[in-house]
Amino acid sequence: MLVLVIGDFHIPFRASGLPAQFKKLLVPGKIQHIICTGNLCTKETLDYLRSLAGDVHVVRGDFDEGLNYPDQKVVTVGQFRIGLCHGHQIVPWGDVESLGSLQRQLDVDVLITGHTHHFESLNRDGKLFLNPGTATGAWTGLKT
Repeated sequence: MLVLVIGDFHIPFRASGLPAQFKKLLVPGKIQHIICTGNLCTKETLDYLRSLAGDVHVVRGDFDEGLNYPDQKVVTVGQFRIGLCHGHQIVPWGDVESLGSLQRQLDVDVLITGHTHHFESLNRDGKLFLNPGTATGAWTGLKT
């Protein structure tokens, strides 16, 4: 089973599209599940993800105006309960204690958030915390 965790596209506002080398890897039918942290910004980006996999889960990012995604979502993939939240709601952004609080609230094995545009993977107290970064390399004003 192949699961794509992706987010923070910001197309067309901060990026024109996915990098060509990465896009070549995204072959329809190879990916079973897509879990997206939001900021798709357009319906066309969602349609593209749906062309890649039949099971696509998306939450609302702070640039997803007019798009009807939930703020948070819990999905089960295999034996894992996965919590999904864009991350702009986490204060301070990316804070491990705040992420832990959300993980416990959602009662999930894996918590996936975005917003910071920086990849991060952390195992804490037997739970996985994952931030896929930005799919497009979109600029962020956050301090690195």
